[in-house]
Amino acid sequence: MTFSICVREEYEDDDGNDQTRFGVAVTTRLPGVGTLCPFASENGAVATQSLVNVDLGRKGIEYIDDGLAVDDALQSLLNADEGREQRQLHGVDAEGTFAFSGDECNGWYGHIEAESYTVAGNLLVGEDVVEATADAYESNANGDAPLAERLVDALEAGHAVGGDKREELPVQSAALLVTRTEDEPSGFTDDLRVDATETPVADLRETYEEAKRGYEIILEQHEAEEEAAEEPGDSERSNDVDADSDDESSDASASEAK
Repeated sequence: MTFSICVREEYEDDDGNDQTRFGVAVTTRLPGVGTLCPFASENGAVATQSLVNVDLGRKGIEYIDDGLAVDDALQSLLNADEGREQRQLHGVDAEGTFAFSGDECNGWYGHIEAESYTVAGNLLVGEDVVEATADAYESNANGDAPLAERLVDALEAGHAVGGDKREELPVQSAALLVTRTEDEPSGFTDDLRVDATETPVADLRETYEEAKRGYEIILEQHEAEEEAAEEPGDSERSNDVDADSDDESSDASASEAK
């Protein structure tokens, strides 16, 4: 049905301050997964799937934002969920990770819980999907490319070895979400969704590239406007010419008066 990845990365901002970013990416053979599965804030990232309970993701992030550790937050929600054995739930916060796969999930299902990321999937062709997703992310963790791009790379790796096994369901979807502690606006590539398509991961890649290109165009236009604002305007140059002409006329009149 679904496979997803949640990650935490530490980095330094341009001023040398320590910051943290979180990311979650998911794809499934159902439409609109971006409205159901991925949740993130400046304090963590969570994915809820299998027989999905959206409240597990929404409240999980709320609990993390309130100061609960990710394992305490998500486990407490599962303890109160009578359908927990049909759920998959995993996530990260600033210090830890958590992953759960209920015994009543369908098909091949399972998860990987590492120090700074988690991967989970169900109704997959096999374990290779989550392993490939994890390996692709880990090989480029904290790399030079933006996190959103590397999350798409991870989904592509899982998809390449088979992904979701339900070939009878052609309408699929994918989504990613990136957040950070740094006090700056979210980027154009940090919250992307493909809601209904037969090629979700490829389309998410295209959406990412188009969003990146759009941002670069806007940045170029902004820089050009700033450069233009720093140059003397036509009216200012015209006023300078008029002033010079007035000075010359005054000098000529003074000479004639003499």
